[in-house]
Amino acid sequence: MNSPKQDHPAIPHASLSRLNALTSSGERKLLGLVGAPGAGKSTLGAALCKALGGARAQLVPMDGFHLANVELERLGRAGRKGAPDTFDAAGYVALLQRLRDQRPGGDVVYAPEFRREIEEPVAGAIAILPSTQLVITEGNYLLHDAGPWAGAAAMLDEVWYVDIDDAIREQRLVQRHMQFGRSADEARAWVARTDAPNARLIAGTKGRAHHVLTWG
Repeated sequence: MNSPKQDHPAIPHASLSRLNALTSSGERKLLGLVGAPGAGKSTLGAALCKALGGARAQLVPMDGFHLANVELERLGRAGRKGAPDTFDAAGYVALLQRLRDQRPGGDVVYAPEFRREIEEPVAGAIAILPSTQLVITEGNYLLHDAGPWAGAAAMLDEVWYVDIDDAIREQRLVQRHMQFGRSADEARAWVARTDAPNARLIAGTKGRAHHVLTWG
């Protein structure tokens, strides 16, 4: 089996070595990337897929399990979208179980995808083929131990914590919120009111990760 291609110099060598070890058996593996909002989890996930090469890996973000805006309004949670109870955590864990059970020659498994341009999840947008060797899933609460989230870590072969300087991360978040329609003041207020408390909660799970990767 070929080793991952080291053509993305920003990925630490230790992390590429772990990726190589994780995928050396050729069997289906699930790798989780956890970190605070704006840590660069999705960018890292895409880079790891590229490093592995070919069609061996598939990225499946947790964000596809955001509750729809109409449901957040009904529950009175729209003002803190992104908190643990604004996702279908049980649905996400059920997807991870299906991906663990998927076998070569079996059915395609479909996962939802979050579309920032409409701020809504879209069902069935990601197709995971049974031949896919490594599923990389990324999100905020993979190591959260409350409610249905507590079942997520057990579905994953490894979980890596994506670490980054908070000032850089929060600057990215403000820019992201502005890109998708908020004013500068609104973006900064959202980061302080919603993203920052979530980031502190996520940081408390760092000690349970198998590997910590400094990124960005």
